[in-house]
Amino acid sequence: MKQIFKPLSRGFTLIEVMVTVAIVAILAAVALPMYNDYIIRGHIPQATNGLSDMRIKLEQYFQDSRTYAGACANGAPAAPPANPDFTFTCTIAANGMSYELKAEGKGTMNGFTYELNEANVKKTSHTPSSSWGTSDTCWVIAKGGRC
Repeated sequence: MKQIFKPLSRGFTLIEVMVTVAIVAILAAVALPMYNDYIIRGHIPQATNGLSDMRIKLEQYFQDSRTYAGACANGAPAAPPANPDFTFTCTIAANGMSYELKAEGKGTMNGFTYELNEANVKKTSHTPSSSWGTSDTCWVIAKGGRC
């Protein structure tokens, strides 16, 4: 008795593979920018919380000393914190009666700059693109200049 083997049709055709790759590419093109924005929005609170904490410590220091002078020195109560995504700076006026705090982004957050002063005026002076926007009255936390 003779056996006849029929070829099995297993696997995918080239067209099917190309269609699948095209669909995955389209989904990735849409999802990746949205994911990157999500990651960036998740890092912004590091700056805003850091600046707010420094402000509280500066005001407590002022209540005790009646001056801001010396409050931001290394080891002082309001010394700028270490952070992987932002570099914090504190500038005290020569008369010791005012200050400006700044958080400048680095790495993933490069291009973002948030500011705060003794009058609690919040400012977003730089963002990485015009789609984020800037503001002289608030901290921008999302694209479109949303505060």
